[in-house]
Amino acid sequence: MTIGKNRQGITRRRLLQGAAMAGAAATIGPRFSLADEGKTLRVRVYSDIQNLDPAFRVSEPDSEVMDCIFAPMAMFKPNVDGWVAEPLAAKTLKQLDSTHVAFELNPGIIYSDGYGEMTAADVKYSFERIADPKVAADYHDDWGTLNQVIVKDKYSGIIELKEAFAPLWTSTLPTESSIVLPQKAFEAAGGKFTTKPPCQCGPYRLKSWEPKTKIVLERNPDWKLYTPDFDEIQIMPIEDEKTAELGFESGDLDYTWTSISSIPRYLKEPPKNSKFIRRPSLAYVWMGMNQDFPALQDQRVRRAIQYAVDRKAVVDAAYLGAAEVATGIIAPGLPGHREANLYTHDVAKAQQLLKDAGVSNLSLTLAILNKAERLAAAQVVQANLAEVGITVEIEPHDSGTFWSLGAVKKGDSWKKLQLIIDRFSMEPDPSWATLWFTPEQVGIWNWERFNNKQFGELNTQAVGELDTAKRAAMYVQMQNLMEESGDYVFLTHEATGILYSDKIIPALRPDGTPQLARFKKA
Repeated sequence: MTIGKNRQGITRRRLLQGAAMAGAAATIGPRFSLADEGKTLRVRVYSDIQNLDPAFRVSEPDSEVMDCIFAPMAMFKPNVDGWVAEPLAAKTLKQLDSTHVAFELNPGIIYSDGYGEMTAADVKYSFERIADPKVAADYHDDWGTLNQVIVKDKYSGIIELKEAFAPLWTSTLPTESSIVLPQKAFEAAGGKFTTKPPCQCGPYRLKSWEPKTKIVLERNPDWKLYTPDFDEIQIMPIEDEKTAELGFESGDLDYTWTSISSIPRYLKEPPKNSKFIRRPSLAYVWMGMNQDFPALQDQRVRRAIQYAVDRKAVVDAAYLGAAEVATGIIAPGLPGHREANLYTHDVAKAQQLLKDAGVSNLSLTLAILNKAERLAAAQVVQANLAEVGITVEIEPHDSGTFWSLGAVKKGDSWKKLQLIIDRFSMEPDPSWATLWFTPEQVGIWNWERFNNKQFGELNTQAVGELDTAKRAAMYVQMQNLMEESGDYVFLTHEATGILYSDKIIPALRPDGTPQLARFKKA
């Protein structure tokens, strides 16, 4: 594969803040936006930034900011059908054979804070850092097969892999795992950083950050690869989609993802001076069970819960008919998508399994992110499990608490975790769905503590398998193992509703993920 340069210049919010948005809606009147003046773009993200280090990023909002202030080697081409990678920091990327990729950087990519120009030596350090087991990067697997980066000269080199790696062109090179930063900057930051990058080099720079309120990016005068259309991007972390919709309709936002339940309404009639589109989502939502929690250690109990949950009722209640029931964690259109779930709604089987396990009057907690659709889903699960004699207490959490619940390094909350409804975003490769559930991820992102050696081995084999059919069969088997464990109830892949001002042209990946630096004025 060769890609060459081809660009066109291119908590639930706190109640008080939600009330402030509502007040704005009542007083601002007709839609008006700073984007109308062609200077400022105002967008909504679903959570605040948490970590801007490429090796340790946490969520999509982290990635969306990173793509503005840093320069990945490549990105997916926006607003096209299919997943087409094109270079960004790289001038060219060329697959020489199954384990070697040649690259040449665009000259003149300048780091802030006196760190000079991006070089091939920076590429070597950045990629080998993520691959280094001593760094313990959360995204180690993206470069897990890297042997070395060979520096040829100032701007060019060879990426050398230990073995073939199928996701290289889908979930490594066109993502934040290919961001290039200099060694001296990391050393100055003590080896890694979180929300205060030691230097920046993208189309924009981080100007200011008010936690849980606003992130402001300003155009980077040193960026020469293309000219961004907006002088400034204001990013508002608003967890609740309904609040974001209200903010958009009041004129406070130029772009937002909507709640899935609002998709039918906006498809029929978007607000005045706006446009609405729906995109298929790669994300996956599931209910997980912590198999190490004492009351859930018996697989028969977990299987009973799988049988008890009416997936369709859960998804319909949460998304009002705008989303389909999932058959696994791999979305339609990707290798490894399954045709059906192994265990379907069957109250009688659930009751018999609980009887066989000698369990009665079981009480459990169900942790969710405090969002309307998660609460609706949880309430149906609560009713489903009550039907088989299991009492469920729903525990809503804001994002700061929720994303630490199952992480061992965050404390002891993982020991109390029981049931959880979770959602992970995706890159367009099945390995990005499965790698979080390997034995090595137990206590990191694998909160169900699913510890299956065969799953781990298949995951390793599949990333090196270049035959698409064989690779797909492996991913089907892995999802079977997940469901057979009793730890998972697969719910939905959701859908993406996008509401935006008719004064802008958003730059979107096929799944609707925005590339903010490439948004344009209409």
